[in-house]
Order: sequence, then structure tokens, then C-alpha cells
Amino acid sequence: MTTGESSRLTITHITTATAILNIDGINFLTDPYFGAVEGTQYDLTSAWEGRDLTPFGLEAIPPPPHLVNRKGPVLQLHDLPPIDAVLLSHEDHVDNLDPEGRKLLDGRRVFTTMDGASNLRPRPGVVGLRPWETVTSNIGGKTFRITGTPCKHFPGDETTGFILETDSFGVHSSGKPNAIYFSGDTVYIDELKEIGKKWHIRAALLNLGNATFHFPTGPLQITMDGEQAVQLTRDIGADIMIPIHFESWAHFTEDREALLKVFAEKGFMDKVCWTTPGVPKTVY
Repeated sequence: MTTGESSRLTITHITTATAILNIDGINFLTDPYFGAVEGTQYDLTSAWEGRDLTPFGLEAIPPPPHLVNRKGPVLQLHDLPPIDAVLLSHEDHVDNLDPEGRKLLDGRRVFTTMDGASNLRPRPGVVGLRPWETVTSNIGGKTFRITGTPCKHFPGDETTGFILETDSFGVHSSGKPNAIYFSGDTVYIDELKEIGKKWHIRAALLNLGNATFHFPTGPLQITMDGEQAVQLTRDIGADIMIPIHFESWAHFTEDREALLKVFAEKGFMDKVCWTTPGVPKTVY
């Protein structure tokens, strides 16, 4: 039960982790990827040169020579409504920010990691967030509080998730403020349980797909699978879970059909809000 709530959330999933979150007519865009058509390959050589993975128990050998896109975005830049702010979980992986998506960052409010903010200089609207750091920003005439959340993604790289809250979201009967959570790229970590202690999550947008790279020393999972998504949603007490980031790349190993099976087995289907790429979906 909530009090004082007067907000509405609509999501338009575009591809991978790219989605428009429309909150009372204000558009947030997550992880902008707009360039590739189906079958495009990205050379990973430069990203791996000089990278020392031995502290993480991995050999410094690129898992694949290329990152392969299996399905491009259903919308292009010219199809978008005006974007008020960007939630960028990390700027150094092409499947979360490609050259086309990078065009959206100029002259716009962007919230990202500390490394990302440094790398995106001199753009004046870019703000870097440390884990659990909160900033206040006026976006589209509405005051939002945006908090960075911890992530465990690729070893040695910074990634952040986000908590969004604003006064019109109201307060839950527990006394906690209502909020929206975007996980960014991460596997399940115990630290994320803290979200549910401070906020009541109305909707959790989770990057899934069980993205996995294979090293000589074994597989490395870098995004959540279905079981982890269920556990996290239950741990933080979220009302609704919106799965994205499971359909577009060769290193994703758990598609919608596999997720459906997991969610059904876990008795979780009533919590899931599925989207159709390109079609706005009213969440609440």
C-alpha cells in the first residue's frame, strides 16, 4: 500500500539494455545502443590489450575475437521522443554504449560511473556516481533523487545500477519511499539486499541473459540469470520485475523461453512484466 502516489511509469524496450522509462512524461533512456544491424561483429582486440586479469584468477586472453550482435534495435535515433536524461550503467562496453548511442550524450544529463564521467569529459551534464551515493537533479521540471547501486560485472571495470525516486512516487505503508530500480549489468551480489531496506521498489528493471565468457580457466558469468533475478526481486521486495537484456548478443546464454521456464518453476510469473520491443508498456 502506498500513500501520496500520483506517478505513472511506461517502458519502451528498444534492444539489449536500451529502454525508455517514461515517468509522468519525462523520458529517461538506459544504456543507449542504436548502431548495429543483425550480424554485426565488434573487434575486442583494443579493449583487451594490456588487460591483466590474473588478480581475478583469469588468463589475459580474450574469450572471443569479436562480440556478435544477433538483433539490432527496433528504434533508431530519429524514432525517439525527446530524451531528458540518460542512465548509463557503463560507457566502456559497446553493447551498452555504441558510437550511435554516444551521440545522445552531448548536451544532456547523463548519470554513470565515476570512470565513465571522467572518460566522457568535457560534457558538462555528466555526473559520476559511487555505490550508494545520491544526487539530486531537476529533470523535466521534476526533482529526482538518483542513487548509484553496486554491481559485479566484468573484473576490473566499473558498472553502476540506479535507484530513481521523486516525491510524486509517494511513500509505502512501511514508511519507505517508493522507487524504481535499474540494475545495470551485474550478477547477484548480497550487497543489493540493502535496496529493500531503504526503498520500496515499485518496479525493478533487470539486465538478465546470463551473459557468459569462456576462459581457459572456466566460464565467467557477468549478468544475472533467471534464478538470480527471482532471488534479487524477492530479496528487495520489488512489486514488479521487468526483464530485459537477454535477446541480442551471442554471449547471452538464457533467452526468453529459458527465463519463462525458470519463472514458472519458481512460482514467479505474477511478478513479471514482459515487454515487446518498440511497443510502450504501461507498468503502473
